[in-house]
Amino acid sequence: MSNLVHLPRREDRLRPARRPEAWTGEALPDEALPDEAPGDEASAFSPAPDDRLPPPEVAGSQDRRGPMRPGQLSPSRRRLHGQAFAWTFQGVDGLWLSLVALAAFVTGGSDQAGVYATPVLSVMVMLSLFDLYAFRARQGLAYHLAMTSMAIALGIVLGVLLLDAFLPLGEVLSRLSAWIVGVFVGLYVLHALWWLQVRRWRAEGRMTPNVVVVGATKAAERLISRALKTGEVNVLGVFDDRLARNPEALRGVPLLGDTQALLSHRIMPFVDRVIVAVPTGAQERVRQVIAALRPLPNEVSLLLEDDFLTAAGLSSAHSNLISDLPLARVAGIPHHLGSATVKRAVDLLVGSLALVCALPVMALVALAIRLDSPGPILFTQRRQGFNNEEIIVWKFRSMRHDVADANARRQVQAGDDRVTRVGRLIRSTSLDELPQIFNVLSGEMSLVGPRPHAIGMMTGDVESARLVAEYAHRHRMKPGMTGWAAINGSRGPVDTPEDVRRRVELDVEYIERQSLWLDLYIIAMTIPCLLGDRQALR
Repeated sequence: MSNLVHLPRREDRLRPARRPEAWTGEALPDEALPDEAPGDEASAFSPAPDDRLPPPEVAGSQDRRGPMRPGQLSPSRRRLHGQAFAWTFQGVDGLWLSLVALAAFVTGGSDQAGVYATPVLSVMVMLSLFDLYAFRARQGLAYHLAMTSMAIALGIVLGVLLLDAFLPLGEVLSRLSAWIVGVFVGLYVLHALWWLQVRRWRAEGRMTPNVVVVGATKAAERLISRALKTGEVNVLGVFDDRLARNPEALRGVPLLGDTQALLSHRIMPFVDRVIVAVPTGAQERVRQVIAALRPLPNEVSLLLEDDFLTAAGLSSAHSNLISDLPLARVAGIPHHLGSATVKRAVDLLVGSLALVCALPVMALVALAIRLDSPGPILFTQRRQGFNNEEIIVWKFRSMRHDVADANARRQVQAGDDRVTRVGRLIRSTSLDELPQIFNVLSGEMSLVGPRPHAIGMMTGDVESARLVAEYAHRHRMKPGMTGWAAINGSRGPVDTPEDVRRRVELDVEYIERQSLWLDLYIIAMTIPCLLGDRQALR
């Protein structure tokens, strides 16, 4: 049961990282979505229009999109956690109830605060019991407001009945009359705003999780049917190795290719989870599929069948549920809302302070670059971010503009004639990385994480990603300005397969151990490591 989604143990994240194995597979097909521009070039600042990332979504064939694909695909890093916003909405509701009660208490001249505290608590309890912070996808605004009004009314009635045991009913109603009006009006308006905001997030593809299914089976069809009914998850596509024996779509959801096509499909940065719908009784087939999906950074879950749960002595309460169907996580790391929130808060706080402190230095570096060599001050490069998302990373230009290598086809060597005089200084001190603070503040990167590599980066004559099977596992967390690998000697070019394996090993180790204290330690050690590592080639 330890691999079930809702039962991750903290110590599982603290195990030493397994040494990556050599990647021996064949080159993956360059599958691209028919309704998305493929663009794969990077540019120097300012990027030309054709050098920018393709738009998240371009109108295309409805048959190819399927019935659940949102109008705008949003990268998985931008997916909003519904539970966090449910707590936020609930907290704002409680704050409003308390403020109205305080105002009524002060203006009413009452000396008994319990007269207002009791109905405040009872209304909050009723709002929770009516599940009004779930904002179901299939519930309209009128229905939600009607249920909100009913919950408020029942909460007030319960509060009044409790107070009636201690005070005359007429006195209770007299003291609460103004509070009741304020509560009804305020909560009615707030919940209308909450509902409209959630609908907007869903339209932007940021609220509902996106999944793809492996296996065009009856279980997959049942999952798609329930997803269509509840709207709690978007099934973007189905992948199956038996394409010749399957229809082009399953309940309207298109078959996008086989398992190998899934590994390189351009839809994957927008996918939160891969669901394996192969019958659990076919254990050998399940093992083969899971092994084939191992290179993915995305979370992989197995759709559990009822007879499997019964045989294992489990209930659906022991597993994660999607559209009321049980899932077991078989690959990927557990996502902890608290840790992610703290990490993002540190990025915003420390990143903002770092930007203020670094602005004078950045201005001097920009001036030096402008005076040293012709060309733009900034350099942009396409790199891989969370879940293999293509992001544009900002740097100060350190090479001659006419020989800039946006795809890192040739990594920097000692005495490289492409590097300018100022470039040697800012690369040796990592001052060229300072513009990435903007990537951190925008949410594409974090202060601490695996360093982002250029897409198509080469180690010798081989693409670096082909050298290690678990290479994409380093993309299970946002890339960082600094990281565990950087302070442990793996900084700069990776010239040999062993360098690539060492970098991936350290990055995966960090992802499995990540915590606030480890991040603070890495930040504190970064500058001493830079000063003491002047021989590192960059």
